[in-house]
Amino acid sequence: MRIGDHIQNSLNRRTFLANSGVGLGAAALSSLLSGETTASAKSPSKQSLVGGLPGLPHFAPKAKRVIFLCMAGGPTHLETFDYKPKLAAMDGKPFPVSYTKGQPIAQLQGKELKCQGPLTKFRKYGKSGQEVSDFLPWTAKIADDICIIRSMVTEQINHDPAHTFLNTGTAISGRPSMGSWITYGLGSETEELPGFVVLTSVGGRNPQPIASRQWGTGFLPSRYQGVQFNSTGDPVNYLKNPAGVSARQQKELIDTVQTLDRFRNQRVANPEIETRIAAYEMAFKMQTSVPELMDLSGESKQTLEMYGAEPGSGTYATNCLLARRLAERGSRFIHLYHRGWDHHGDLVRHMKTCCGLTDKPTWALINDLKQRGMLDETLVIWGGEFGRTPMFQGKGGAGRDHHIKGFSLWMAGGGIKSGITHGATDELGYNSVEDIVNVRDLHATILHLLGINHQQFSVEFQGLDTKLTGVEEAHVIKDILT
Repeated sequence: MRIGDHIQNSLNRRTFLANSGVGLGAAALSSLLSGETTASAKSPSKQSLVGGLPGLPHFAPKAKRVIFLCMAGGPTHLETFDYKPKLAAMDGKPFPVSYTKGQPIAQLQGKELKCQGPLTKFRKYGKSGQEVSDFLPWTAKIADDICIIRSMVTEQINHDPAHTFLNTGTAISGRPSMGSWITYGLGSETEELPGFVVLTSVGGRNPQPIASRQWGTGFLPSRYQGVQFNSTGDPVNYLKNPAGVSARQQKELIDTVQTLDRFRNQRVANPEIETRIAAYEMAFKMQTSVPELMDLSGESKQTLEMYGAEPGSGTYATNCLLARRLAERGSRFIHLYHRGWDHHGDLVRHMKTCCGLTDKPTWALINDLKQRGMLDETLVIWGGEFGRTPMFQGKGGAGRDHHIKGFSLWMAGGGIKSGITHGATDELGYNSVEDIVNVRDLHATILHLLGINHQQFSVEFQGLDTKLTGVEEAHVIKDILT
């Protein structure tokens, strides 16, 4: 077939799909209408859609799934998990030039730098004696369940590239997200719901936008793209049938389109056509499974109160409960974004807002998973794209600028030691100095806990064996593993 004929057939095909009038849902449409040449990677057969690639996992996994609680905007490590008495003693004094000379600083570049001491108190909790700030009284209750990493570093100092690096292992846009890598390799444990689901909520200062490419598939088959559920209203667009279209008519039309797809694929063997077929099947199943997922009427009053969940509200609390329900139903990677942690000024007020919205629901999620016997097989991660500076920034009250040289996050569940602190920053909280953990090391560790050797998990793209952990050396954080 001539290239021109192929393009014309593709255009006719897209016109037919776009005008078919079927309520497929935005999740399916994003797969159906993506470019036919998106993936150079070999796509698994329909039989391996749930099970993932042959040969994976490489070894017995300690976790079956991941719930990533992303505090978008960059929560301050200095008011959450990294208390610095020396910084408190130097409050208001000039910040030592030796720390910052030649270093990238976001909005404080070229300005007079002064030390900003901790803006809250810290206390030790649990048998482990982990230090947690007064902003997080509910997280303090799970101090013996979490592993706090105080020595994180990243490579991008502004929000969007930092999120891109956190999600894909590179600042280059258009690469697969970690959720896509994981569902591509391992598949999902459900045929009724997407293997990779994204939920967002808002509350705090200056909610940063989160681009949908943060959960994109890049060069992987588009069936592994994260599916964003809406916070309010219909969870997925166009999920309901149009007026006058019955379930039987819907199924007949989908079967007809799938027959045409398979006939076409016999001639061109394009993995994206397999994606389209799978997407139609998933969309049809989601018309039943998604409303059931979102219906919280079966949850006890005690559970709803524990989370602070309000059905249909789109809050972080409700999203945490939905994350547990998705985990129960077999989704592999569940990514929650709470937008509002960019505290350049008036930090105390905004921390109270953000922590008020997220602290108790996070505790509830860990507690709920633990009570249901799911925490041991669920890896939960809490953290943002970077931390905040030990230097003062004032916009309507004391605040902090973006910081990449040292920040904190925590992990819990599936294969992670509980009640420990790993790594450290220096006495002012500026540089990670002990057991330094790069974002790539975090990725390597996530893959390892899922039974994947990050060095052996790659896809050929533009002549290179491309990995989530990139070409730089990445290490599994062995000291935090059970």
